[in-house]
Amino acid sequence: MGLRLLRIIWVITRYRLDTLLPLQRLPWWLRLVFVLSPLRLVPVGRRSGGERLRLALESLGPIFVKFGQLLSTRRDLLPEEIADELRRLQDQVPPFPGSEASALVETELRMPLEVAFAHFEPEPLASASIAQVHAARLHSGEDVVVKIIRPGIDHIMRQDMALMYRVAGLLTLIPEARRLRPIEVVRDYEATLFDELDLHKEAANTSQLKRNFKDSPLLYVPTIYWSHTRKRVMVQERVHGIPVADIAALEAQGTDLKRLAERGVEIFFTQVFRDNFFHADMHPGNIFVAREHPQDPQYIAIDCGIVGSLTREDQDYLARNLLAFFHQDYYEVAALHIESGWVGEETRANEFAAAIRTVCEPILEKPLKDISFGQVLLGLFQTARRFNMEVQPQLVLLQKTLLNIEGLGRQLYPDLDLWSTAKPYLERWMKERAGAVGLWESLKRQAPELSRQLPELPSVAHQALTRIEHEHRQRRRQAMALNGIQHQLRVGRRGGRRLRLGVLLAGLALAWQPLSEWAVNQPWPILALGAIGLVLLAWQ
Repeated sequence: MGLRLLRIIWVITRYRLDTLLPLQRLPWWLRLVFVLSPLRLVPVGRRSGGERLRLALESLGPIFVKFGQLLSTRRDLLPEEIADELRRLQDQVPPFPGSEASALVETELRMPLEVAFAHFEPEPLASASIAQVHAARLHSGEDVVVKIIRPGIDHIMRQDMALMYRVAGLLTLIPEARRLRPIEVVRDYEATLFDELDLHKEAANTSQLKRNFKDSPLLYVPTIYWSHTRKRVMVQERVHGIPVADIAALEAQGTDLKRLAERGVEIFFTQVFRDNFFHADMHPGNIFVAREHPQDPQYIAIDCGIVGSLTREDQDYLARNLLAFFHQDYYEVAALHIESGWVGEETRANEFAAAIRTVCEPILEKPLKDISFGQVLLGLFQTARRFNMEVQPQLVLLQKTLLNIEGLGRQLYPDLDLWSTAKPYLERWMKERAGAVGLWESLKRQAPELSRQLPELPSVAHQALTRIEHEHRQRRRQAMALNGIQHQLRVGRRGGRRLRLGVLLAGLALAWQPLSEWAVNQPWPILALGAIGLVLLAWQ
């Protein structure tokens, strides 16, 4: 891990990533560190800042590439030159040799390429952080793509994850950072990331997503060919769409970009609330637009290696929180955070609501189309510091996906109103969930279990009543026994006092003669104190 850390430092130095930092916004002492840093002795070179950042992320491996992919979707937060360079990380990462790809496919399928495919293209169609894709044709005539995991990628990823755990461990030593639960966040990210190395899981996720949107005009998902799918190789239907980031091509064919952006939001909320199964890696490299029906555009989704889901409780809390924000009901937001356990029970709802209002009201007073969900999240995080609100690891993936969707939607249609697009859907979902339809659906889901339990209810009720009666009798016997023990103790204490007094008197009778001779010569206070002491001793 030490070598990996040294390599990261070397890459940062080589590409002079320090020059990309906004020094004017840093504290004075940190600015001074960078001004006096030996990094300034390394020449910047002729490459632009965006190109240097892209090359650095590429050379550092998949975890850093994925970070660059996330940044590339937020053109509203980055200079255009940097965003354009980072967009290349979505499908233009330098590939590994075609000969290695062919050998790996033959090893995984346990057959020669000519037996598995009628044709296999050695040059990749696209190359990303963890895998690359080759075009091929099956002997049955279908055009397919073959996805192949990069050789040795798991070793680099494990090194990076070990480093992330070390950093997370150091963060837990800082009280303010502890509420961010860095180790849990890294652990969730690790599980999500390593799932991508098993293409069986991605194939299963793709099949599930395809089933959820079967015959839907919103989203098309390619077919998986299970006979040619293994852990490190996956074969699926080849699709011919326009990359969603190619705005010029979409405009050239007359695509309704407003409708396309709004459908992206609808797809996201449908996945999260209707299906509770969402594609969590929706950067532009994984999204295409069908060429048919440009006025009624349909998305095409690939690369389902990262998916997410929520508990029913988190679904409800999330939907209610979003609706409360839409209605600017800050007290409801505060109450939901306390009820869900996202902040401590000792938090006063009115104080928390006032803090949220102070941060968010300037944002929400803007026209809806000018409001960024990213800004709202940032405002919440600022408020969270004061109330020690902990990060919810199960929601981090969802927040990342929503930021991706918003960034993509604003690229397609800058006036996208994310809030007003989502609000009717959420209100409808909550009404269906809480209304008669939701109750009926819940009963239908639980019908098999209820039908199994109903015949057993009389015997279960009888057993419960018998157990309650038995426990009642047992408690009554215990109470009677306890009363008896207390009575015996009281009697014992009275008897003990009498016994001690009798022994004392007997002792005094035997010692009366010598004591009386001794007492003649003693002052009366000593005699009085001695008498009192003897009485107390007998009483105890």
